[in-house]
Amino acid sequence: MANCLRRFGRLGLISKAKNGNKELYSTASVSPVSDDNTSSTKSINLFTAVNQALHVALDSDPRSYVFGEDVGFGGVFRCTTGLADRFGKQRVFNTPLCEQGIVGFAIGLAAMDNRAIAEIQFVDYIYPAFDQAGDIPIVNEAAKFRYRSSNQFNCGGLTIRAPYGAVGHGWHYHSQSPEAFFCHVPGIKWLYRLAVEEVPENDYMLPLSEAELIREGSDITLVGWGAQLSIMAEACVEAEKDGISCELIDLRTLIPWDKETVEASVKKTGRLLISHEAPVTGGFGAEISASIVERCFLRLEAPVARVCGLDTPFPLVFEPFYMPTKNKILDAIKATVSY
Repeated sequence: MANCLRRFGRLGLISKAKNGNKELYSTASVSPVSDDNTSSTKSINLFTAVNQALHVALDSDPRSYVFGEDVGFGGVFRCTTGLADRFGKQRVFNTPLCEQGIVGFAIGLAAMDNRAIAEIQFVDYIYPAFDQAGDIPIVNEAAKFRYRSSNQFNCGGLTIRAPYGAVGHGWHYHSQSPEAFFCHVPGIKWLYRLAVEEVPENDYMLPLSEAELIREGSDITLVGWGAQLSIMAEACVEAEKDGISCELIDLRTLIPWDKETVEASVKKTGRLLISHEAPVTGGFGAEISASIVERCFLRLEAPVARVCGLDTPFPLVFEPFYMPTKNKILDAIKATVSY
């Protein structure tokens, strides 16, 4: 994971969940892990993996810097705990409460051949950096830096981390899933991670743009990412009690996403269900659906199903009604299989 934070060639967007379940990462092209790197693994949660990766990134590359709101004392989710004490406040430091300033500074730092690892405390607050009164740091600056200079300049050493998604009490300022906005922008990569995984104990690199088969099945393919995978896995277990065999795929990277793996699975099962927390209209699930229909039209035995958030602002007390829950997914599985 550390190599994902220090050996990238394009702008990256990362997101992690407030409850420790969701983290979105995006970096540039990296090589798959080797057998030597994965020989010894252990199960750790996302917070620990991020903290270890940042330690390795800072330790292995003196050009790496970590900064954002409150990261100096460990951050609100403790992902940067111990970094300032070990590497100094010149390389791990707090910033003002100004997201466009954080990202603008990160772009300049990365453009000078440094490794800028910027944290946006909640992804809900990334919008000032997305659109700042006509000067748009992420969309019009970072994502197009290399292209508009004909590869004379780039900010490929830039990574942005941000928590996303429902937490149970966050309401609409601490619960959003805005991945579809950024997936529409060429030059950005977007990656999600699971809550708990078997992780190599030494330095390693994630194979971006390669989906992971979580569960094999024969009746229907389920595709998701981030924390939603745990909900989908529960639905798969319940569906199995009714004799329905579900194949579950973790996309891991949204831009670019692994069309080949999903296509192969759908051609086997003949059915596809996509689930994410973001609103259903214009969500990334629509892109997956369109692509798979183009590739697998003659093999589909039912319409592609989407179980997503509602087209409303994220609610507070009505969050359970908004969320794509296990029961909603289970109902969609049964409806699709019996179509």
